[in-house]
Amino acid sequence: MDRLGMAREDDGKEDSYTQNLIGTLLAIFGNLLVSISVSIQKQSHVALAGNKDPRQYYHTKTWWFGLMLMVLGEGAMFVSYAFAPLSLIAPLNAVSVISSSILGFLFLREKWKAKEFLKRYILTFLGCAMTAGGTYLFVTFGPNSHEKLNAETIVKHVISWPILLYLLLGIIAFCLILYFYKQWNANYLVLILLLVALLGSVTVITVKAVSGMIVLSVMGPLQLSYPIFYVMFVCMVATVFFQASFLAQASHLYDSSLITCVNYIFSTTLAIVAGTIFYEEFNHEDVLHICMFALGCAVCFLGVFLITKNKRRAKAFEPYVTMDMAKGIPTIHDKGWAVQPDYNGSFSYGALENNDNVSPVTLPVGQDQYVSPGPVSQYQSTELKKD
Repeated sequence: MDRLGMAREDDGKEDSYTQNLIGTLLAIFGNLLVSISVSIQKQSHVALAGNKDPRQYYHTKTWWFGLMLMVLGEGAMFVSYAFAPLSLIAPLNAVSVISSSILGFLFLREKWKAKEFLKRYILTFLGCAMTAGGTYLFVTFGPNSHEKLNAETIVKHVISWPILLYLLLGIIAFCLILYFYKQWNANYLVLILLLVALLGSVTVITVKAVSGMIVLSVMGPLQLSYPIFYVMFVCMVATVFFQASFLAQASHLYDSSLITCVNYIFSTTLAIVAGTIFYEEFNHEDVLHICMFALGCAVCFLGVFLITKNKRRAKAFEPYVTMDMAKGIPTIHDKGWAVQPDYNGSFSYGALENNDNVSPVTLPVGQDQYVSPGPVSQYQSTELKKD
């Protein structure tokens, strides 16, 4: 009996390890597809703006291709919640931050000044390395136990007193923050993203429940006939909608790179807490594994902070006019990928540059200026001679 029990325990660990591996790979694959799709759609918008194309963005094949990749990536991440613990999937959003940073440099031709290389590139590369190392740590030492979620198991989790207490405290905190945000007009980024993170903790709980029941229905007994499935589905849709609303408000007030960093830290932390309380994912883990998992998450947080610290907002192309010093002929630049260049020794109309130290441009020989006769022209010529 002991040998049989040990064999079953080993089989259970191996099966859990396989499911964790499948869920982790699906999450990484989904995050990569989402970041690639965002870069493709951004490239479509920039191309339309740079070429002055009158078409709407949804009339381009590039934008629709990016949308298809995004749907595929979101689907992969949705399914990953059914195979791996919530505390393991949530921090893997750092993969999207790393890939977006690399694609922004390679694919979208985002360039930096030479003087900013040390400040921009080194910190970005260091942040990518730290994020990759932290990802390896929390994936290696993350929770390995994972239960199949059926309707009965989810109901048992929902009615347990730790979950009810957690939901009560979350609702109270959400209402207090929302009150200060609305009534006192406290448009602080921390408050807005705390609202997003509190909603996100409920979202990941419901996403895991819905995904687990759908996958179990495909592989085994049908779970979609239970009321708890539709309760979780409605909560998932509602929380996602309000999350998008608060994120849209934050994007109008603050820089996107700052939102990415703070939102990743808040959302990941509360998602891990929610997974720990709701699904009891760390009950069978020892102290060493928990500490190493926390260390990996902390390294990831620091890496994402370094990646987004000096990430400047992308600027759309704007037409500009430059003056050729040799020929004196103004050149209109109305197409291109890059933004208006800085002053490099030639006059640039439209740029806020100080040209006091530059000698005036002499007009080309052979161009006679017309001076109207009369006392005004005589007065002007006399003043010029005095000068």
